[in-house]
Amino acid sequence: MASILLIEPDRGLALAYARALETAGHAAHVCPSAQTALEAADEVNPEVVLLELQLVAHSGVEFLYEFRSYADWQYIPVIILSKVPPAEFNQSIRMMKEHLGIAAYCYKPQTDLSRILHEVSLALSGSQLKVV
Repeated sequence: MASILLIEPDRGLALAYARALETAGHAAHVCPSAQTALEAADEVNPEVVLLELQLVAHSGVEFLYEFRSYADWQYIPVIILSKVPPAEFNQSIRMMKEHLGIAAYCYKPQTDLSRILHEVSLALSGSQLKVV
């Protein structure tokens, strides 16, 4: 069982993702914002982070920079699970992988729950960046 930090502002989606993760045997810790996620990360010691980029107050990218500033969290895989199309990050996906530790970029309209669980499994095993 892995500890998964899920940063998702949409309560309905957060519930669906958390249920799927828990059914797969993981512990899902849901946070609606970057600030609550940073506070929770210290308590739950996540093994993987699922992150929506569009958050209230601080963006997902801002969260990533702050998250990576802590030595204990520098190597935790982060899966972007966002409604922001990956095409908006064409030039920076390589940078996101190399400097921010992105394990995968999942575009919500094209990603189902089984794909999310698959990407979590790959992240836990240390696989390379994918855009799905």
